[in-house]
Amino acid sequence: MPRKVAAVGVGLTKTATRRNDVMHPELLYEAISAALKDARITMEGIDSVVYGSMDPFDGINCPDKWDVDVCGGALNKPYMKVTTGGTTGMSIALAGYYHVASGLYDTCLAVSCQRVGENVDAQLVLNTCVDPVFERHTGVGAITVGAFQAAAHMAKYGTTQEQMAMVRVNANANAANNPYAHLRFEMTLDAALATRFISWPLRLSDCCPRSDGACALIFASEEKTKEITDNPAWVKAAGSISDTYWPAKPVADWDNLAMLGKRIYRMAKIEKPIKEIDYAELYDAFTIQQILELEALGFCKKGEGGKLVEEGVTKKDGEIPVNMSGGVLCTNPIGATAMIRVAESALQVMGKADRRQVPDVETALAHGWGGTLQFHGSMILGKDP
Repeated sequence: MPRKVAAVGVGLTKTATRRNDVMHPELLYEAISAALKDARITMEGIDSVVYGSMDPFDGINCPDKWDVDVCGGALNKPYMKVTTGGTTGMSIALAGYYHVASGLYDTCLAVSCQRVGENVDAQLVLNTCVDPVFERHTGVGAITVGAFQAAAHMAKYGTTQEQMAMVRVNANANAANNPYAHLRFEMTLDAALATRFISWPLRLSDCCPRSDGACALIFASEEKTKEITDNPAWVKAAGSISDTYWPAKPVADWDNLAMLGKRIYRMAKIEKPIKEIDYAELYDAFTIQQILELEALGFCKKGEGGKLVEEGVTKKDGEIPVNMSGGVLCTNPIGATAMIRVAESALQVMGKADRRQVPDVETALAHGWGGTLQFHGSMILGKDP
């Protein structure tokens, strides 16, 4: 049986299109020092480090070699690197959790960093994810893949552009309360619907930004957790799933995510997600994806995600508050983005989310996706072990 593990420290940085005030290691140091301060321990109290960034987006060769010193290199800490596309941050968090749950270490620092501002064009990098013979020449990038999802869902279920725009309006309203968010301005429904199309049916307002930012989490065993804090976020379930891909095939239903959801719900003994989960941080790189994720993770039936948003169920005072941080739609340091979902969920459980705090959060779900829609990872955190 795996050991009980908790998140005991959270570190986030301010994000922006370009953080010109810092270099790569300095940005990472911001997150690490914040996590250590939150846990009230020093680097000497860390047994191992899991590090990651999505290297091609940094414009820097092997940033792990540049960042090793701020990750405890001078103290000879065991150091593991992870890169899995958009799921990188979640994969790092999962690896950090497993480092401790396995009994190999008592504490693990999971860190992620991305300087997308160093990259000339992230979409050109994303285009290399698809099949080199049949698809790459078409210029398929993340936005086009998201557009395939939106078009398929609209055709199958009647989801509207107004419902997708409501996701953006909610995201920006939430991000206005988040000091770490990149896009911190409110947006009206009319303003969202007035933005230009990027890849039909996705408008500019339906798409996430690219950001510079970093995130750090400290995981600890049950014994160490009791020494460090009386207010941790316990990992109740964790897992990932991978699938084959074919972007040209319409994806109206995210069935592989639904499979992962059922798996982690069994681990956490959750039968009715919308009744038993108090908060969710979903990886909504595009507005349509929050709608698909709500359906796949069992918060509503297939085809009803847009209606859920329209009825205000995902707002702060709704039945399942979603992305009080503003989500990926407002902050996207790609290699760190999925870890931010875990960090924000942990803060909600700990009651440390400041103005974005949802009252009485006992259980929170974090999700991340990557690749070309085929990778998913998720973690459920709670107040009790």
